[in-house]
Amino acid sequence: MARSIDASTSGFTLLSFVWRWIAAIALVLVTFNPSGHSAYHWITSAIGGSTFGPLHLLLVGVLLAGWAVFWIATWRALDTLGVLLSAIILGAIIWLLVDLGWVATDSVSALTWIALFCLATILAIGVSWSHISRRITGQVNVEDIDD
Repeated sequence: MARSIDASTSGFTLLSFVWRWIAAIALVLVTFNPSGHSAYHWITSAIGGSTFGPLHLLLVGVLLAGWAVFWIATWRALDTLGVLLSAIILGAIIWLLVDLGWVATDSVSALTWIALFCLATILAIGVSWSHISRRITGQVNVEDIDD
């Protein structure tokens, strides 16, 4: 028996989105960031020094699982067009901030940080989109209904 889902009581709030964004930014920045303190740096250093071990492999597995969850959810929710539109909107916002002089783009590191935050934002939008869409339209996705 299908249960009724009321859009006004779905439980999704701004705080729900913020938690999803924090999870996405953690995944992105633990995987790679320009500070030199990331899984990428730790693992490549271990491979280069022939010290790659089970902890490295465990981290690779955990990160791959996290990326799979976020990427599959994002792709299913937004599809190619949604991901592209999200990237265009974020790109336009960054361009505006650069034009206003609020964001400096004088270094590769700064641009990398901006790109990583944009990627995390797209992932957070993707894993939140079903909730956001239901709030806006009142329509329920087939995947949202339990049998």
